[in-house]
Amino acid sequence: MGLLTEGSPLNWDKTREWAPYVREHGIKQLINLWRRLKDVIHDELKWGDEVEYTLIKLDHASKTAKVLLKGEPILRELQTKENNKTVDEFLLSVWRPEYANYMVEGTPGTPYGGLLAHFNIVEANMRYRRAEMMALLDDSAGETALSLTAFPRLGCPGFTEPPAEPRPETEESASRSLFYPDEAIFPGHPRFRTLTRNIRHRRREKVAINIPVFRDEQTRSPFREDFAALGDDGERGRQARDEHIYMDSMGFGMGCSCLQVTFQACCVAEGRLLYDQLTPLCPILLALSAASPVYRGYLSDVDCRWDVIAASVDDRTRGERSLEPLADGERFRITKSRYDSVDMYIHPQHACCNDVDVEYDAASYEALRDAGLDETLAKHFAHLFIRDPVALFSEKIHIDDEQETDHFENIQSTNWQTMRFKPPPPNSPIGWRVEFRPCEVQLTDFENAAYVVFVVLLTRVILSYQLNFVVPISKVDENMREAQKRDAVRTGRFWFAKDLMTRNSPPEAATCLRECKAATNSPQCAGTWERMGIDEIVNGKEGTFPGLVPLMQSYMQSIEIDVDTACTINQYLALIQGRAAGRLKTFARYTRDFVTSHAEYGRDSVVSPRVTYDFIARCDRISRGEECPELFGGKVTKTADEIPTAVKKANSTLTPQ
Repeated sequence: MGLLTEGSPLNWDKTREWAPYVREHGIKQLINLWRRLKDVIHDELKWGDEVEYTLIKLDHASKTAKVLLKGEPILRELQTKENNKTVDEFLLSVWRPEYANYMVEGTPGTPYGGLLAHFNIVEANMRYRRAEMMALLDDSAGETALSLTAFPRLGCPGFTEPPAEPRPETEESASRSLFYPDEAIFPGHPRFRTLTRNIRHRRREKVAINIPVFRDEQTRSPFREDFAALGDDGERGRQARDEHIYMDSMGFGMGCSCLQVTFQACCVAEGRLLYDQLTPLCPILLALSAASPVYRGYLSDVDCRWDVIAASVDDRTRGERSLEPLADGERFRITKSRYDSVDMYIHPQHACCNDVDVEYDAASYEALRDAGLDETLAKHFAHLFIRDPVALFSEKIHIDDEQETDHFENIQSTNWQTMRFKPPPPNSPIGWRVEFRPCEVQLTDFENAAYVVFVVLLTRVILSYQLNFVVPISKVDENMREAQKRDAVRTGRFWFAKDLMTRNSPPEAATCLRECKAATNSPQCAGTWERMGIDEIVNGKEGTFPGLVPLMQSYMQSIEIDVDTACTINQYLALIQGRAAGRLKTFARYTRDFVTSHAEYGRDSVVSPRVTYDFIARCDRISRGEECPELFGGKVTKTADEIPTAVKKANSTLTPQ
């Protein structure tokens, strides 16, 4: 969720007064960090995952499922080990708060390293985290935790346990939502309610999320809801669209869960390269991991959460959205929400594929250029700094720009994009990092481990084979829209690089890419691209494109790898291949099929409380080990007593942080 500064939060009027100061000193802090750490080298790859979980209460007597508002006490217990640990103690997990009081986020206690054997630890660590969390829940009372992207009836009447009611007419309410009560926001840190309130105040109206409804045989026409009984003051009429599911709170987006992977690069140049090469893969992984087709109790016509979150934190005014002339004090017409896809590549050799103009703060850009940053990287950070801070704490305004980076992180951490380029924290051994953010979280540890290993292994292939996935950034934007469509993994067509080799690709890459044209001395980002299906991108297209998984398999054959690790990786790759080919269902497709085949579904797009209960109960059984061939084939994941010796060996190589 980003920077969690302690202190007294300022309202929007006060925050706005300090916004120029925060931007100015945020850039100074970045420059000081750059001068100290731009030449830092780390020899070993380090990486880790983040999994967000949803706490749920199943009432088996009444056949209902609700989100469980116990995030704060559960998190407090989960953080006990970290808070009490000794300097040399080895932690298996670290826990952090998330936006909603029915969510918690778990990460490995120590980053994984460069050994391929560490791929054997990922699933085991995820299972450990899940067991650690589940031990704090009352199973006999129907309490459970799922790695679920979006709870189907979020925002429906009575969707929380304990019950809580929205208060749209009360100014004290952070969101003034018709559907989402403030009690569902995590209460243990003021950042979350402050963000919710200040985003609404900056925008000068509530956020408006409109997602197209899935039109079934009995779906009412036109699809339009009357919210007068909920306390609507007319804003629904101004913002909600016909044939769309309307939502009006940050909680509908930030109350979703995701799966993220962070890499520590060896140096700033490698970090920039990884950022660029992974950017075109964001829409592909979004479609491959699609897991959220239901919103506020309705089947939607999209499969992913991305546009929901983008709209849920869109603090742009009407002028900034080009709906009205800019008002006094408004500086830019801003194309996207502060939560959206990447706007530009950041390595200079890919600048020629930055074919979309970006807004950037001129003063920030000039200061960064004067400090020695090249044009591309300076423009990247200056583009982030077109935003205002939306959560500022009085105790953290006047700080030491040489030793602290809170003002920089204030802006950086509230630019929620598909990729994030992260400078090292001050006074820390941590290096330059890249965060991969598009993936939807999966139901089981096996699936989540598969997506994490797929992305991490792909970075090794990119760097070892010196491949080039870059396409024009406008094509990436187009792909992001395509990725969210219903069943895009099977029917979507995505712009993708056809010639992956660079002039520096080694001979072993040429063996696997023999059908691709040899690279010349043209710029690295110059190449050809064409529309491909996900199956072609992942599994290959005979005679023209090798496929991502065959490239990985070729890489594995060229290096030393133990049999058990190879077996583990191949199981994960088989899942990805099956999803890409349509042999295995994405969770989004599985959800749709479950709902539409349920005896109580009226073919009217409505996902009722009983359908939701049966669905969540089924998901709970699957997450506990019940087989589900539709999602991941036969039994492939390892049980606790099958964790191989390689895990113990790999664990012994990790260094406590």
